[in-house]
Amino acid sequence: MPSDGRTGEVPEQLARIGALPVPAPESLDEDLQKYMDVCQEKLGHVPNVMKVFSLRPAKLRTFIAKYNELMLSGETGLTRLEREMVAVVVSCANRCVYCITSHGQAVREFSGDPVLGDILTVNYREAELTPRQRALLDHAWKLTTNPSEAGEEDRARLRDAGLTDEEIFDLTDVIAYFNYTNRMTHGLGMQPNEYYFGRNRLPDPAAG
Repeated sequence: MPSDGRTGEVPEQLARIGALPVPAPESLDEDLQKYMDVCQEKLGHVPNVMKVFSLRPAKLRTFIAKYNELMLSGETGLTRLEREMVAVVVSCANRCVYCITSHGQAVREFSGDPVLGDILTVNYREAELTPRQRALLDHAWKLTTNPSEAGEEDRARLRDAGLTDEEIFDLTDVIAYFNYTNRMTHGLGMQPNEYYFGRNRLPDPAAG
């Protein structure tokens, strides 16, 4: 992380969000202000990735549109949990702290399993998975770590696991997208919101 150039200390805002300064929310165009207000209302926070992307408003709009189409749309045979699991495994391969943290929390939420997300962030092969889930994640790992070797045999394995051609397309889209976002978060020093760390975990025995 960069220092502030005077004291050698990392400015608080940069330490919590990323390596670049972000615009004040009130300086953004009205549509982006409204979108962030919706995030705050529905999620209880504005994801730091949105704040960092707001430095380039047109790119933020593109990012929002692609994310919503890819991860929130019902026009795919891939479940929301499957898409989040793929996001975690791609991010694990790329060692992307932001996306591991944020999508690991989403896996806990959509699976109802407080442990699964953490296993996926370390070694998905140790998780209890259905054959379809394992095929998805094997493909995500290979297409991320060794893309030039992915070929028809890999697509055949996906078909054997029950995926349609449309689902293979959508899976590839998700894998490619998170390789992109991983590189953006690495390159811009994005830090995950604290929100993600404690959500959907096992209850503290001492609290009862």
